[in-house]
Amino acid sequence: MSRPIQVTVLGAGSWGTTVASLAAAHAFTLVWARDEQVADEISHHHINRRYLAELRLHPSLRATTSLEQAVERADVLLVAVPSDAMRGVLEGAAKFVRPWIPVVSLVKGLEQGTSRRATEVISEILPGHPAGVLAGPNLAREVLAGYAAASVIAMPDEHIANSLQPLFSSRVFRVYTGTDVLGCELGGVVKNVIAIAAGMAEGLGVGDNTRATVIARGLAEITRLGVALGGDPRTFAGLTGLGDLIATCMSPLSRNRYVGEQVARGRAIADVLAEMNMVAEGVKSARAVIELATANGVATPIMAEVDAVVNEGRSAAEAFRGLRRVPPRSEQQPA
Repeated sequence: MSRPIQVTVLGAGSWGTTVASLAAAHAFTLVWARDEQVADEISHHHINRRYLAELRLHPSLRATTSLEQAVERADVLLVAVPSDAMRGVLEGAAKFVRPWIPVVSLVKGLEQGTSRRATEVISEILPGHPAGVLAGPNLAREVLAGYAAASVIAMPDEHIANSLQPLFSSRVFRVYTGTDVLGCELGGVVKNVIAIAAGMAEGLGVGDNTRATVIARGLAEITRLGVALGGDPRTFAGLTGLGDLIATCMSPLSRNRYVGEQVARGRAIADVLAEMNMVAEGVKSARAVIELATANGVATPIMAEVDAVVNEGRSAAEAFRGLRRVPPRSEQQPA
């Protein structure tokens, strides 16, 4: 008899734990956590207080701090660590990973220094493994609390995407499939940068019209960059583009929006980040996204202003004044 399928999630943050809880309803699922207390809570108390308060996890979900134990029997491997920790974790796990198993990224950031997407890093460290992404408008606490939501599992091979789809689906969590890995992944990364701009608009009290403009023009920037890199333009009008962008820009649960709000209210970005329990990937990715856009000749004025705020000390008010200096042309023009 063949053994039951095992799903392993590397990373016990809010989204990694939530996806692991979804998978635990269908397969034996193990979470790798750095912290012994977090691992113990997940395994024995079915909660993750640090990241998800008192929300209940699937009772069969287990966690370990041993990377070898987490990975060695995995049939599906998901990566849910922050972008700046991803390479180190994957390099540590590589010698334990079974051949050819699919590796799915939950990471929504670019690697600093290289501007590489998570699936590119996966393919470099684990060559021969199908690398894909699970992404969408998915605020972890809402998903775990049982609110209806949807996501996309994108893999290079549609047959692999179809086989993974049931692992994460539930009665209220709909999982669609796709093959545009680049488009789905990039949308999840770049929307965090735009969400900082939307948060700044909220913090400045500039009104809903301005926030809507930031979101719409932000989507235009995401789409331009994604298409320039080879993504399908239809992807950016879907769940991993527009859907994820709206959720992250509008929800008070959004970490990146929160950063933008607080900076606009006069707080130093270092102080805002120091008090946060979770990572705001948009702060880390802003410079990498700008470098990627510049290398491909893509105009991204909103993202450029966000980068100036988080990396060069520009104020939110100065950033919005800078955007007003960009002359409006045809809506289909590059900027």
